[in-house]
Amino acid sequence: LGHPLAATGVRLTITLARELARSGKRYGISSACVGGGQGIALLIENPNA
Repeated sequence: LGHPLAATGVRLTITLARELARSGKRYGISSACVGGGQGIALLIENPNA
């Protein structure tokens, strides 16, 4: 079946958001390679922290 596009990014984002809620931390950051020498970074803020 192969690797579904964006599945890794969604998994990283949901895991990061849940961990921020669980730990009560204010900021979290994740990164991923896109391929072809590209990449992306995501900064999430927990407004409840």
